[in-house]
Amino acid sequence: MPSLLRRPARHSPFVTYYVTNPVRSLLLAALLAGGAAALRAEPWTLDRAVATARAESPDAKIARQRVVAAQALTAQAEAAWQPMVSLQGRYTETNNAMQAFGSVLSQRAFAPGLDFNRPGRIDNLNATGTVAYNLYSGGRATAGREAARAGALAAEQDARATQQQLETEVVQAYLNIRKAREAVDAVAAGVRAYEAAVDAARARFDAGQMLKADLLSLEVQLAQTRETLSSARHRAALAERAFLFVLGAEATAAPVELAADDPSLARLAAPDVRDFSQRPELVGLRERVRAAEAMVRAARGGRQPSVNAFASYQYDHGWQLNRHADSWTAGVAVDLNVFDGGQTSGKIRQSAAELAQVKEMLRKAELGIALEVEQSRLAHADVRERLAVSAQAVAQAEESAALSRARFAQGALLTADLIGVESRLIEARMRRTVAQADELIALAQLRRALGQPVFTANSL
Repeated sequence: MPSLLRRPARHSPFVTYYVTNPVRSLLLAALLAGGAAALRAEPWTLDRAVATARAESPDAKIARQRVVAAQALTAQAEAAWQPMVSLQGRYTETNNAMQAFGSVLSQRAFAPGLDFNRPGRIDNLNATGTVAYNLYSGGRATAGREAARAGALAAEQDARATQQQLETEVVQAYLNIRKAREAVDAVAAGVRAYEAAVDAARARFDAGQMLKADLLSLEVQLAQTRETLSSARHRAALAERAFLFVLGAEATAAPVELAADDPSLARLAAPDVRDFSQRPELVGLRERVRAAEAMVRAARGGRQPSVNAFASYQYDHGWQLNRHADSWTAGVAVDLNVFDGGQTSGKIRQSAAELAQVKEMLRKAELGIALEVEQSRLAHADVRERLAVSAQAVAQAEESAALSRARFAQGALLTADLIGVESRLIEARMRRTVAQADELIALAQLRRALGQPVFTANSL
């Protein structure tokens, strides 16, 4: 039986193996699949999640393409400062008196005996090159360039705002998974506590120390808690799907693995300042105000003359007369719009109205963002208070539950009281879990509201 693997030559610096039989494709496919699975199995940290979202999220890609389109508009506006060069060529054949006579003159083939009314069949090959340059356009070119540049800067700020919003959504989705899974753990702990209580109750019932109704109450509560655990697990699975959606990744059957100790969480720090003047949305609107002002100037430039310089070179050749010649033309053209039925005035009014709209949009955004910052600040303060209270509540509930379980095992506590104690412990643990995640989410939202990166400077 031939060997499946063959070692390379002794002079090879690498220890590799080459598959030499038909199963090579299957082995290679298995290796590639294993490598892809290893990549998917890499634990997710916030740094990795944010980097993936920046690269793969449809929102991020759309924002980048908008920047590219705005930069392309700027390049189009810059073309007004470059000469326009065109080449044209054509071949004609005609017996039309006017066209034929023009071709004869262009070929320098005129003779006194030529009949102007019946010049005959004349052909002509014409090649023309033209160079034109705008000398003055009433300020329209300059205004158009300023508007395009401002629009490109505004698009960059929009992309920056999209990136910050995406980072916040990634943080929220990431922490929602942790929150959902910790909620599952809290409910699972409650299930285990009820299972132990049911076991103790059955032993007491068998010994004739407990009523059947009390045992059934505990069993019903255990079933309800198991139902709650099932719902919590489904919410955790949904949180994983939402996380992958934010990243722009395809959903997989494998669970999302999060890093056990993520150092990125420590870089979600409280902001040092409360100034939101550099928030991308506001900066982008200020650039749009500049663009609108430039468009007003461009519209007013329609009342000014435009001056263009041009030069052209022409070559003509005909085979019917077997003659050829070249010529050139150069000059300056001045165009002045004297009356256009009010079209220019209408454009001026339209651009002025659009400028006023953008200014009001900026003012509205400033007011709205100020409100958003205050809401985010209060939400963060509220969740910090809830976190402190919930931590104390969990400690008290755990101590109370431990004492109650011991008393129940000794028959000194009613079943209804034990159910109430266990329910309060589960609720306290879930409230603490929610508050811990909400505190970090509120921090991310506060930093975004202020226009600051979600992570501190030593992060991404």
